[in-house]
Amino acid sequence: MRKITANVYMTLDGRGAFPKYPEQDRPLTEPTALFRHMWFNRFDDVTTVVMGRRSFLGHQQTWSEKALKPGEPAWLLDYRRYLDRVDKVCLSHRLKSTDWENSRIMDGDLAGILTKLKREKGGNILIEGGPAVVRECLRRNLADDYWFFVMPVVYGKGPRYWGPMDGQATLNLIETKPGEDKEILLHYEAVR
Repeated sequence: MRKITANVYMTLDGRGAFPKYPEQDRPLTEPTALFRHMWFNRFDDVTTVVMGRRSFLGHQQTWSEKALKPGEPAWLLDYRRYLDRVDKVCLSHRLKSTDWENSRIMDGDLAGILTKLKREKGGNILIEGGPAVVRECLRRNLADDYWFFVMPVVYGKGPRYWGPMDGQATLNLIETKPGEDKEILLHYEAVR
């Protein structure tokens, strides 16, 4: 059966934001080792990416091949092409159509949607949904594992990952990887 992984991009204070911090915005001719580990090494393994509406629209606007900027390094084109060709699921009750290739919009209960996706043929499923979707995965124990990309910033604004929970969610640490710009990746599996 297909495995579900939730990617979590957060500041130290648990915000789903992408602030600037020293060295992080330098031009890169190659992807960082952490980016390669989080994305490129999973291109063949992950065949479905699930996103909330805002995340979906933001990815389409920023990362589709149509958003290519002149002079970008070749590795970014590889990432853009991956996102264009992978099966993308947008979770939304507002959005009714999209022109991003290989995309579909699904509405309804998150657990039901993920159960349906797990039954489909394909590789693993990656959730890039943003704080509300990840919080729901944790609250309802819907993901098999979580990759927390923690940025070295206390930001104080942006959507929060953490909120009220019905009970405890216990995770088992699988790996930690430091990033070149003082980020850290914490990879946990769900304890069921």
